[in-house]
Amino acid sequence: MNSIKSVPARVLSRRGGHSLEAEREQFDKSQAISISKAINTQEAPVKEKHARRIILGTHHEKGAFTFWSYAIGLPLPSSAILSWKFCHVLHKVLRDGHPNVLQDCQRYRSNIRETGDLWGHLHDRYGQLVSIYTRLLLTKISFHVKHPEFPPGLEVSDEVLEKTAGTDVNNIFQLTVEMFDYLDCELKLSESVFRQLNTSMAVSQMSAVQCRLAPLIQVIQDCSHLYHYSVKLMFKLHSCLPADTLQGHRDRFHEQFRSLKNFFKKASDMLYFKRLIQIPRLPESPPNFLRASALAEHVKPVVVIPEEAPEDEEPENLIEISTTSTMEPQITSDLFEQTFGPPNGVWDDRDAQIEGLKKELETLRAEMEKIKLEAQRYITQLKAQVNSLEGEVEEQRKQKQKALVDNEQLRDELERLQRVKQDSDRSQRLCAEAEKKANATEIRYTKLKEKHSELINTHAELLRKNADTAKQLTVTQQSQEEVARVKEQLAFQVEQVKREAEMKLEDQSLQMEQLRQELDARRDELEQAQRSLSHAKQAGVELSAQVDALHAEKEVLRRSVSEKECELLSTRGLVEEKELQLSQEADKATREIRELQGRLLEKSNQEQSLQQKLLEEQFGVLQETVREAQEMLRDAMAKLDDPLHLRCTSSPDYLLSRAQAALESTDALEKGHAQCCRAGGGSGPLCTPDSRHHSQRQCHVPPGPHGPR
Repeated sequence: MNSIKSVPARVLSRRGGHSLEAEREQFDKSQAISISKAINTQEAPVKEKHARRIILGTHHEKGAFTFWSYAIGLPLPSSAILSWKFCHVLHKVLRDGHPNVLQDCQRYRSNIRETGDLWGHLHDRYGQLVSIYTRLLLTKISFHVKHPEFPPGLEVSDEVLEKTAGTDVNNIFQLTVEMFDYLDCELKLSESVFRQLNTSMAVSQMSAVQCRLAPLIQVIQDCSHLYHYSVKLMFKLHSCLPADTLQGHRDRFHEQFRSLKNFFKKASDMLYFKRLIQIPRLPESPPNFLRASALAEHVKPVVVIPEEAPEDEEPENLIEISTTSTMEPQITSDLFEQTFGPPNGVWDDRDAQIEGLKKELETLRAEMEKIKLEAQRYITQLKAQVNSLEGEVEEQRKQKQKALVDNEQLRDELERLQRVKQDSDRSQRLCAEAEKKANATEIRYTKLKEKHSELINTHAELLRKNADTAKQLTVTQQSQEEVARVKEQLAFQVEQVKREAEMKLEDQSLQMEQLRQELDARRDELEQAQRSLSHAKQAGVELSAQVDALHAEKEVLRRSVSEKECELLSTRGLVEEKELQLSQEADKATREIRELQGRLLEKSNQEQSLQQKLLEEQFGVLQETVREAQEMLRDAMAKLDDPLHLRCTSSPDYLLSRAQAALESTDALEKGHAQCCRAGGGSGPLCTPDSRHHSQRQCHVPPGPHGPR
């Protein structure tokens, strides 16, 4: 009997390795077929079943190694349509593939950039789109590599977004800018596609048009998430930075909002998108970031993609299960036939059981496929319900926020009314206090005016004394010292006058304070009388008499106040006249002081010139005397050397006595010169005529009895 137990152990031991190799070959073959069918030169959209098989392949091998091993062999530079469909498939693989796909694509960034640069330099309609699409893919890869918290599908919760942004303003600012750049690339691709198409309803059903429109489904999915994250980050930025600093961010967001709204509107009007994707509606106006409560009005746009398979597409496994179990019986049967030959046509019970199990397995597999399809439909319905519930939650949150805002407004209004009431009570109290302060100010002003008049009189008297003192100034230094002493005395008197005025002012202030206290006492008595009048009507006659007396006293005080005001006005006029007279006298005294100072300066200059002239004359007399002495000495020396004096009988002792007299005269001359220089006048012995004639006599040498020698 043929059975699996009769297979040799050698065959069974080789069956596991052969099964893995066959499975790998089958996987590579199916991936190659799917890639070749999805990425080709036909101007038609990529079929969903081929793209789904490629995405399931990335989950099967936990990466995109097989995809890139076939993709780098594609002749992308030869066809722009081939490059366009390659970018579309790569976009879908990035969004829906295994998380490790991102790192595999990071290693092939240079290939993507080269493809975009090549077609960017060529004037081809698809080529320009390929250049823009490659820039979008490079931006997408860079963003998700830098921020691994965001998966390539861009589906994260608000808590993850808050955690990624953090509390540092610089990080939030940088993340917002990167979000804007990301969204700009998405919108630029959509604008370029619509610019090349006629967006009428009929044209969107053409295969060539659908080839360009197909990648926009992924663009719509990305844009909905990027818009929501940008709104959240902008509100977070406005809570940390002033509005003027973020003016550029707001302008850029408003421009992107208009482009995105126009893109969603155009796509919603096309039949091609209506059966493939449910596009959300954006609000009529962008969010107002200057108002923090506007965040509650923001509704997250949700994109819904139906999971219904097209008619020409066979149902397939979303998760490849039982692939090995399906191939193992076939491989086992083949190995059994190769080893023992084909069966002899005799079927035993075990073979019948195997066949029954196979049929049952096929039936269960078909039922499982139906269950999976039904589960997918349920998942789609539940997603739609979740989206609607999220919309309702957002609406309720917005209503709650509005209620909180209204509550805050009502609370503020109540507080404002309470403050107004308190202010009115306070204003009534302040009015009474202001009246009292006004009376006190008038009294103080009267005192100050009286003090001012006294000071003006004192100042006028001091100015007159100063003028008299200035007239008594003399040319010498002694008169100036006397004037200084007089000024010190006057300053001391001014200080005394000021102290007396301050003492008078304090006395008057005490008197006014007593009067004010008496007035307050009278007012208190009047108020007490009025209250007692309201409570006790029987004592009305006596109280009215007291009230009349108080009114009479009040009138007397009022008349005294009016008289004081009249006196104040008259005193003010006198003060002004005194001030005018004082200013005129001060000007006159100033002019006289200047004239006296000029005369003093002139006389001092004359005295200095006379002293200088006297010194010059004395020095001239001294020079003439010295010159005459020198001439006498030269004459004497000449006579000594003259041969005619050789026969003179004068002795040397006589010559020494005469020379001694000449030396004494010279010493007297030097002493007189020194005294003259020290004294600065003509009182020294050098400047007297007797000394000069004496020096002439002493220096003259008479001839001897025998004539000159």
